[in-house]
Parts: sequence; structure tokens; C-alpha cells
Amino acid sequence: MQTRERAKATRRLATLHRQLADLGPLMRGSVVIIGTRNKQPYFSLNKAKKTCLIYLGKKREKRARTYSANYRTLLAIVEEMTLLNMALLKDYDGE
Repeated sequence: MQTRERAKATRRLATLHRQLADLGPLMRGSVVIIGTRNKQPYFSLNKAKKTCLIYLGKKREKRARTYSANYRTLLAIVEEMTLLNMALLKDYDGE
């Protein structure tokens, strides 16, 4: 990896660190709508091979969706950071 590419990767990592710091509350799981006639929002989480449901109602649905989206953003950031760090580590020469 050239010096220019290494510097670019390092800057991108710094940007990703800032994004992580600004992420806010997060929860693993998703908002699901249950019911045929009377559709109701629930937060669904699969924990220890069991599905846990929390009734949200209209007031908490938006917040739960935000928390779930934050978790997906976290995963995407971690994935990109992993690839960048792998590239940097591959060319690490003990600096």
C-alpha cells in the first residue's frame, strides 16, 4: 500500500470513528407489524433461539425504528473499518 493510499485509509477510519461516536442509541432487532385487521407494531428480537416481542404502539414505533437503523449503521461501519484495518495491517511494517 502506497503512502497516499495509507493516508486516505487512515482519514477514512477517522471519519468512521466520528460516525460511531455520533450514532446514538441502538438496538438489535426490527420493528414488525402483527395482525390482520388490527395491525400493531412490535419490536422483535431473536435471543437464544427465542423470539421476544415488545409492544410499541404508535408513540414508540418511530424511536424503535431509529434504534434498529442505528444498529444496522453500526454493522456497516464496523464492516468497512475491518476491511480498512485489514489492508493497513497487511502492509504494516512496524512503524
